[in-house]
Amino acid sequence: MAPNSRIILTRHAQAEHNVDLDYSILDAPLTPLGKRQALSLARLIPDLQKEADLIVSSPLRRTLQTTKLGWGPAVERLGGTKSVICLPQAQECNALPCDTGSPREALEADAEFAEFNLESLTPDWTSKQGFYAATPEALADRAKWVRHFLRARPEKTIVLVCHGDILRQITCTPRDGGGPSTYMWRNAEARIFEFDPAYVERDEAYLYQREDVAAAGGYAPTSTELDVEEALAKLN
Repeated sequence: MAPNSRIILTRHAQAEHNVDLDYSILDAPLTPLGKRQALSLARLIPDLQKEADLIVSSPLRRTLQTTKLGWGPAVERLGGTKSVICLPQAQECNALPCDTGSPREALEADAEFAEFNLESLTPDWTSKQGFYAATPEALADRAKWVRHFLRARPEKTIVLVCHGDILRQITCTPRDGGGPSTYMWRNAEARIFEFDPAYVERDEAYLYQREDVAAAGGYAPTSTELDVEEALAKLN
């Protein structure tokens, strides 16, 4: 583990299931507003885009899209989307269609996602059973696994793009009594964490928040609207 590692945790931008709470949408992608939120995030944190040493993303569609758009400058600087570590262990918690990822072959057949390195997607990553079950015990173990993964990385500044519920599990503290944090993450929100010195070498490997850096992608119709529209047009 690099000393004083910074972990920039980011929740995905607005996805289709966030709008009408339609949880039946399989592997829900970003909405048009969500894409604008993600693009705005990239413009809000230019310094962090330059400082990120590693980009890690949950392999659901909405997180891959947020990674590509919201952390685009950093992704390109680090070698493109093939350099992104797709971490199935960082997938969302619930056993709902919207929180269930797509099989590797389905993502590879989609031009939008085929450019990512999807080698880590084993057949069971969409099962929502065993290690990926939606039980409190399995979720706590999976969140701890993610913290251990981050702790073992040598990079100094690591970005992890994932989901609100699993972020609450990852950022739990001793004050939460073993349960998830109660903080409600907003769409396209980024917050900087570090490992708690009192726990960094212990099995729990708890994190503590250092600062907020962006919320809800900072999106609003402003003078950056034209830039966002032009960037979106290039995606089509």
